[in-house]
Amino acid sequence: MNPSAPIPAPPAPSRTRVETVMDTLRARIASRALMPGARVPSIRMMADALGVSKSTVVDAYERLASEGVLVARRGSGFYVSGHAPPLALAELGPRLDRELDPLWLSRQSLEAAPTSVKPGCGWLPSSWLPDESLRRALRAVSRDESDALTDYATPLGLPALRQQLAWRLAQHGVHAEPAQIMLTDGGTHALDLVCRLLLEPGDTVVLDDPCYFNFQALLRAHRARIVSVPFTPNGPDLVRFEQVLAEHRPRLYITNAALHNPTGATLAPPVAHRLLTLAAEHGLLIVEDDIFADFESTPAPRLAAFDGLSRVVSIGSFSKTLSAAIRCGYVAARPEWIDALVDLKLATSFGNAQIGANVVHRLLIDGTYRRHLDSLRARLADAMGETIRRLARAALGIWTEPRGGLFVWAQLPDGLDAARVARHALDHDVVLAPGDVFSASRSATSYMRFNVSRCKGPAVFDALARAMDAARVGERGGAPADAGDRVLAGK
Repeated sequence: MNPSAPIPAPPAPSRTRVETVMDTLRARIASRALMPGARVPSIRMMADALGVSKSTVVDAYERLASEGVLVARRGSGFYVSGHAPPLALAELGPRLDRELDPLWLSRQSLEAAPTSVKPGCGWLPSSWLPDESLRRALRAVSRDESDALTDYATPLGLPALRQQLAWRLAQHGVHAEPAQIMLTDGGTHALDLVCRLLLEPGDTVVLDDPCYFNFQALLRAHRARIVSVPFTPNGPDLVRFEQVLAEHRPRLYITNAALHNPTGATLAPPVAHRLLTLAAEHGLLIVEDDIFADFESTPAPRLAAFDGLSRVVSIGSFSKTLSAAIRCGYVAARPEWIDALVDLKLATSFGNAQIGANVVHRLLIDGTYRRHLDSLRARLADAMGETIRRLARAALGIWTEPRGGLFVWAQLPDGLDAARVARHALDHDVVLAPGDVFSASRSATSYMRFNVSRCKGPAVFDALARAMDAARVGERGGAPADAGDRVLAGK
């Protein structure tokens, strides 16, 4: 590691200047920016970077040496000692309150009690999913004489399902041969493989602000540098997007073109065309996460369709519409990338779930999935209208009215802090999704994402009203209820 590289700010305010220096070095070591045996920045360099005296840095380095973190070499300086610590994603990037850390939120949403009301989570209630159809398909697969129950999948995945996916992508204007489609164990697996293919540690990636929060967590794992661009109801802010491309020369842009998470917005065609022009001019690659495609009644523009899968990769999944337990996703990309992605999949997982792919294929070809979607879209449209009306009555501002899907992005009244409101809502076992967890710049303090499928009935809005009242008392100096670290959300 080059000790002259820029020194980031410490992960959190410290009690003393010495501790500030110590925390900064510990964070760099934990994130593996400084590996065992690496020379740490000189005393003068660290003092200048953090605005402290050289004696403060000396004191900090000596303390770290006494703890065994550093080793002093006479006439040479200080070096990192020992072995590299296990990679801790929570230690990468700025230190956040737990309720704003994506990984903590993901864990908590998955561990919530079955009785909890979860308008902040990112998936449909189980009662909205076709469980009986899934059981029938599983029984049919179990009776099949093929090797679906016992053998590995072929490298690209079930050919019959890839043929179906090619046809379905064509309905959105994305033309891909079955050989350009690779099956994965869900959308996150697909995105991880694409990042493995296209990114090197230290590469810059552009994200929407706000965006799906697990994009940030996954990019931490790939040691990428994140730069965010404000998102508008028509797509990314193109003026800022062009500035970011010129200033940071990013490798990749990850986005949802349709039914954007968390805002529910849809990319406008003129914005899509200009975005692709800028990408071509600056050598930018794009990953289009199309996981919410099947919630649309009328298909929106797709970057992959305009681009012809030249510099755009399309990924998708059936986790949101069919079953999170049957892990089945896909990547569609240009042929030479697919071959490399297959190698990565074999190296990291040796394939994808045969059973899940066969179940999905059966539900697609027998009409079950189409009928399920018709019912689901109608049900979501009713829930969307009801949720927007209730939020408006609660004095929340609707950022944009989505054309479909799960999510509404809404602003709390009176400048209320969403994380504080979410803490109080947990006193009533109601799980909310505070806005800043979706914002890399932490500029969505007063926003929340609401899952309309989980906002039925008065319990959510009664608890929201009580939580907003409690947050107002707390902001005026009263004693807020202590909900600990239990704020959560999901994708």
